[in-house]
Amino acid sequence: MALSTPHLLGLNGVPKEDIQLILDTATTFREVLDRPIKKVPTLQGKTIVNLFYESSTRTRISFELAQKRLSADIVNFSKGTSSVSKGESFKDTVKNIEAMKVDMIVVRHSSAGVPHYLTRISNANIINAGDGLHEHPTQALLDMYSIREKLNSLEGLRICIIGDIAHSRVALSNIYGLKTMGATVNVCGPATMIPKELERLGVKIYNNVDKAIAEHDVINVLRIQLEREAGISIPSLREYHNYFGITAERIERNNKDILILHPGPINRGVELSSEVADGPYQVILNQVTNGVAIRMAVLYLLGTAN
Repeated sequence: MALSTPHLLGLNGVPKEDIQLILDTATTFREVLDRPIKKVPTLQGKTIVNLFYESSTRTRISFELAQKRLSADIVNFSKGTSSVSKGESFKDTVKNIEAMKVDMIVVRHSSAGVPHYLTRISNANIINAGDGLHEHPTQALLDMYSIREKLNSLEGLRICIIGDIAHSRVALSNIYGLKTMGATVNVCGPATMIPKELERLGVKIYNNVDKAIAEHDVINVLRIQLEREAGISIPSLREYHNYFGITAERIERNNKDILILHPGPINRGVELSSEVADGPYQVILNQVTNGVAIRMAVLYLLGTAN
């Protein structure tokens, strides 16, 4: 089986069959990660460029590990030490990289739409590792995989995304992907952090976090993105935690069966208390491990389709 597209640019419009195939394929690679030798020759001979114009730790390392586990050749692009600092345009940078005969490009960029633009100027398979405030498809896929791993299915689940929705590409990809897979998706957070247009996607907006916890099976708690000036949307981090922070007391009072996700990095004492971040309700480190398996699945499905 193969994906219906040569690229992974987002989850908006991606058919259920494609998402199902990625999740099922990731299960196979998840088993590889538990072996003594965590490597398969699947993409041997393929060259992949990690084109990161925006800083990242988890996503970049996860993609690099996935590529190494699949035996691909890797080239890491760093904006600060490239010809971009000499004035080279994005298009010329990509054209020069492609002239070196690369097969796939994993791109992360602060501007929305860059992965789509890459498909017009490059013949490589393009994977979006996060573009501006648009989408982050592999994060949403690993979130879905982590939920399915614990609860066996996505169909019919009630999932609430809590926090800084306005600055989150993770939220949008999760909404698209989870709704496609049959889940009900809602959001919760300060009014200043929730775009009103989300309601057009069939998403209910909560402003009471206790109610959100009580009425959902899963909560995906987002980081307050201070680097994107999210702090101006709230009076203070302490006040945010008082009204929207997830604490053990809130969980015990409202829903002891809740499953908690967080894409990381965590602002402890803001989005989650340390007791919750390290507690029995969360699967945060599972998400990190599953991220490698999901990215292996995406790379494999795109890299072996030709």
